Amino acid sequence: MANEPIPDRAARRIALALVEQCVRNSRLEELHAGMRPDSLLGDFSDVKVVTPFGDIPWTELSRISDAEMKTLMIEIVNRVYTFLTHMEDLTALSDAARWDRPVHDPRLLGTALRRAAARKGEPLDDN
Repeated sequence: MANEPIPDRAARRIALALVEQCVRNSRLEELHAGMRPDSLLGDFSDVKVVTPFGDIPWTELSRISDAEMKTLMIEIVNRVYTFLTHMEDLTALSDAARWDRPVHDPRLLGTALRRAAARKGEPLDDN
């Protein structure tokens, strides 16, 4: 049946495999590569980027351009689509087998629960 919930153990494995295959092994790795600053204070408030147009505090710096974000999102959507259409062959875990056990994201779960309630005609919770 199409509406049967995925068992929790399977959902955790699918989540790990999907993120490993579709996000971790994407251009995100290129954006993550390279030198990065360190902070004596630990919160990076003591780090700045010097540009010809003035200094930018590290805590206010965008670390990814709009063009890079667009390219990354297109790649991830295409990878997720490929994963979902070939899931049986792509759920083998590599490094993700050693990652932390997935838990529900509270904000995304809240959205899902509100939408499920609306779909069932239940009153919406304000939270």
